[in-house]
Amino acid sequence: MPAHGDLRKAASTILKVLVGSQAHGLAAPGSDADYRSVFVVPTETLFRLEYKPPTSRWSKEDGDETSWEVGPFLSLAVQCHPLVLETFLAPVAAADEWGTSLRSLFPAVWEPKRAYDAFVGYAMNQRTKCLEKKDGRPEKYAAACVRVLYNLCELLETGTFTVRIADTPVGKTVARLKDGDFRAGEVIDLAEQWTREAGQRLGRCTHRPDRQAVDEYLVKIRTAFLGGPR
Repeated sequence: MPAHGDLRKAASTILKVLVGSQAHGLAAPGSDADYRSVFVVPTETLFRLEYKPPTSRWSKEDGDETSWEVGPFLSLAVQCHPLVLETFLAPVAAADEWGTSLRSLFPAVWEPKRAYDAFVGYAMNQRTKCLEKKDGRPEKYAAACVRVLYNLCELLETGTFTVRIADTPVGKTVARLKDGDFRAGEVIDLAEQWTREAGQRLGRCTHRPDRQAVDEYLVKIRTAFLGGPR
């Protein structure tokens, strides 16, 4: 049994995907690679007195990487957090059979109204950061705002969304925003336009999640990792 301080070493990464500008098709020369990943801790650690569920963790090796333990990851997934849902669809950098199975759960985790609330909430937060010129990078937040709202519209209409936003009808607009070529009023107008469109698509969306499939996956992976990585 690993000591508490060795749990990170005992964790096993099951999925790693490329995100950020490289995945969105908006990378500039010299842009860093950003990744998200999902890992599993040995199940036996869940029963130890000192165990605390891990939050997301960040590291910088070949690029920035944000990672989640599979339990908290799926909890965020059923809440339809945009960055977590994107992890199911982004280009795969590495995946084992558990990671591949995890990605196949995408239709099971998202629910239309929760997706609408989560994506719109995230986008409005990005819009606020843009208007406040947070970190001196309003262009980053302007692009994220419009990208996430367009992805929401795709999701509610088709059941999935395009990570490589450059290949979509709003690709040129998002690229221009990311280059800083915009007025504040345009960002407000675009956000309102795509929020209205998402509301209309929400009214037509009949998708239903499958919480049982998510629970079954979590039980299977916890069982398989009972004594450590498998």
